[in-house]
Amino acid sequence: MEPTSEPASVWYQDGLRFECTQCGNCCTGGPGAVWFTPDEGRAMAASLGLDEEEFLRRYSRRIGTRRSLNEHRGERGFDCTFLDRTSLPGKAVCGIYAVRPQQCRTWPFWPENIESDAAWAEAKARTPCPGMGRGRLYSFVEIRIQRDLDRKATPFGVDS
Repeated sequence: MEPTSEPASVWYQDGLRFECTQCGNCCTGGPGAVWFTPDEGRAMAASLGLDEEEFLRRYSRRIGTRRSLNEHRGERGFDCTFLDRTSLPGKAVCGIYAVRPQQCRTWPFWPENIESDAAWAEAKARTPCPGMGRGRLYSFVEIRIQRDLDRKATPFGVDS
């Protein structure tokens, strides 16, 4: 990846706080896409004891040349197919947490969310994510690593 020229100081230079509250709000909402790479698809399939073809058929859909996890309509919107709201009362957990896609692993430090303090506030309100702004302090470097991981994830069907 080419280095990007960045200003000497950015709005989150002193870090950002985030703590997952297991509310599930980042896994639901309007219709969307949870992109995953071929390697992530294979890992998710293996964790479920399925071959890759069966996993893709049951749990994903093609959008253009890419693959997204399926969603289903729930009380709060369109839930990711792996969002589990019943196992832990009052909590929403990921049924494939250990092998969840990079897109999920890097929330909320997506490039569009950390573009500005206004973008961060808008993402916090839109989701709404009660964990943004509280909990552990992520350093500038940790945030950049998460941002760059999200940028590097090769979508399913691109370069595969």
